[in-house]
Amino acid sequence: MTDTDAVVIGAGPVGLFQVFQLGLLGLRAHVIDVLPEPGGQCAALYPDKPIYDIPGVPRCTGRELTRLLLTQAQPFLQTVDSASSNAGGPDAPGSPYANVHLGQQVSELARAEDGRWLITSDRGQQWRARAVFVAAGAGAFVPRSLNLPGLQDASNVHFHVPEAGALPWSGQHVVVAGGGDEALSTVRSLTEDTNPARRPARVTLLHRRDVFQAEPELDAAVRALIAQGRVALCVGMPTDAHATEGVVQALTILTPEEAEVPLTLDHLLIRQGMSPKLGPLTAWGMALERKQVAVNTATFETDRKSVV
Repeated sequence: MTDTDAVVIGAGPVGLFQVFQLGLLGLRAHVIDVLPEPGGQCAALYPDKPIYDIPGVPRCTGRELTRLLLTQAQPFLQTVDSASSNAGGPDAPGSPYANVHLGQQVSELARAEDGRWLITSDRGQQWRARAVFVAAGAGAFVPRSLNLPGLQDASNVHFHVPEAGALPWSGQHVVVAGGGDEALSTVRSLTEDTNPARRPARVTLLHRRDVFQAEPELDAAVRALIAQGRVALCVGMPTDAHATEGVVQALTILTPEEAEVPLTLDHLLIRQGMSPKLGPLTAWGMALERKQVAVNTATFETDRKSVV
């Protein structure tokens, strides 16, 4: 149980700026986010694309905006060493801040006996706070999967690439699933990484067709890697996953010629973007109108007192 003045749900731009605002008022805040890194939608959906509508910032990327917000909030973030970092999910490198909790989702929002709010995450962590700020936008952003049985609990299925540190697939065969900017940029960075602790021995790009939905420059760069034999391309739809004791060993791929072929792998990295899910918010007991949280527009407080 962690006692604090406020809990902010969502570590996107609004959530990170909220920590700064609360800090100016002398209030301690803890932040919770389902993603393995701060930045929310900006970091998850367009980390390297230019953004032009941030007040006072003519141009920046989602990743740069996140760094600026973290720098601004730095006086109110509790730095910890890596050994005691509050690691998030299995792919999360862990937050370097004791009051930023990544890779977990708020599962329950209830009143404590003393009248404060009791917030519980799906990882079993709990916080007790006088106020809760919901900065979750359209909902919790979760990665799109391949929707195959056997993938959910597999230890070698991943959705994120940590920015720093060694990677679990170093020196092994990694299959990257997807055909958009996210998947192609991942293939390019893994292949061109000079750090042996992060570079796979083999990289295969898996996509349903031999046409990508990526920026022309990125498309050309990955096509060049495929032509050079540095990246293998597997075209087809995965129809089955073969797993043993929680480890996926191969996928069955249905090719455009309607032939079924096996694709063996050591690790599967699914990079098919994120999708917002309102589901978690609907379980917190707040009134909803047209799939949106109803608030008092004068204070932006919900029908649950001190939940904003």
